[in-house]
Amino acid sequence: MLALTRKAGERIVIGDDIVVTVVNIKGDNIRLTVEAPKEIKIYRGEIFDAIAEENKQAAFPKDLAELDMLKGPRGATVAKLPRA
Repeated sequence: MLALTRKAGERIVIGDDIVVTVVNIKGDNIRLTVEAPKEIKIYRGEIFDAIAEENKQAAFPKDLAELDMLKGPRGATVAKLPRA
C-alpha cells in the first residue's frame, strides 16, 4: 500500500493511462477526478461492496427447494442441438 499526501490541483499517475487529481478539499471532503480508459471500471467503495454482495447473493438460492424447479420432470432428457 502506498499512502500519499496531496494538495488541491496535484495529481497521482497510475501506470501509463490513469490519472487521479485532487480537485478540491473542503473540511472532511475531498473531490477527486479520475481519468482512465473506458474499459477500466471505476466504482466508489460502497458501490463496489454492494455489487459484490448482490453477486454473492445471486449465486446461491435462498431456498434449496428452488433448485428442484430447475431439474424438470423426472426421466426427462435434454435434446442436444447439432453444432453449427
